[in-house]
Amino acid sequence: MWDDLVARYAWADANTLEACTISVVAGKSEDDVIRAFGGDPGQSRLMTFAEAADEQADHLYEEYELLRVVTSKEHVVAIEWGYHGSLPEIARRASADGGEFFSVHWDVNARYQVMRALDGRVDGAFDPAEVEDAPWADPEYQVPSWAEGVAFSHDTLCAESFALLERTMGVAVDPAWIDTPLRTVLLAAPGELFGGDPESSWLQ
Repeated sequence: MWDDLVARYAWADANTLEACTISVVAGKSEDDVIRAFGGDPGQSRLMTFAEAADEQADHLYEEYELLRVVTSKEHVVAIEWGYHGSLPEIARRASADGGEFFSVHWDVNARYQVMRALDGRVDGAFDPAEVEDAPWADPEYQVPSWAEGVAFSHDTLCAESFALLERTMGVAVDPAWIDTPLRTVLLAAPGELFGGDPESSWLQ
C-alpha cells in the first residue's frame, strides 16, 4: 500500500517544480491560515502556481512572497514558491489552539524539509535527504515517531514526503492545484511578521 501511495506522487519528482512548499492545516479556516502566514485575507486574487512564481521572480531581490490557498475536505492547503511554510514559527501559529500542521518543502539548492506541528508546538522536523544515509551516520540520524519506517530514496524524496503527508493528515496532494487559479495573497516579510527578529522564526 505504501509503494502504491508513493507511486501516485511520481509527478512531484519529475523536475517540474524546482522549489515548492505545501502545507496542510487542520482545524482552521482559509482566513485563519492566511493570517498565520502573514497575509491579509481581504486582499486576495486568483493565480496559478506559475503566475505566482513569475511575479515573485520579478521581485527577486525583494522580500516578496505569495501564498495560494485551497480548501480540501476539512483542511486548508497552502501552496508557495517560497518558504514561509517551512518556518517553525509559522507552524506554531497555524496550529495554535487545537490545530494540526504538516508541511513539505524543497528549494532550488536541493534542500528538503518535512515538519509537523500540533496545537502550537512543533512535533518534529527533518530533512528526508539525510534519512537515506542514516544507518551510516554517527550518531545515527533520528526521525520523529510519525515518520518512522519510511525508507526515503534520493530519487523519490518529494513523492515519499507527500505520501507521508497524506498518511499523517489524510489529505491527498492534488497536482491539479498547481495549474488551477487559487486564492492568492501577498505575505509579510519574516522581519515584519516576527517583530524584527526573523531568526527566531527558525527555532524549533
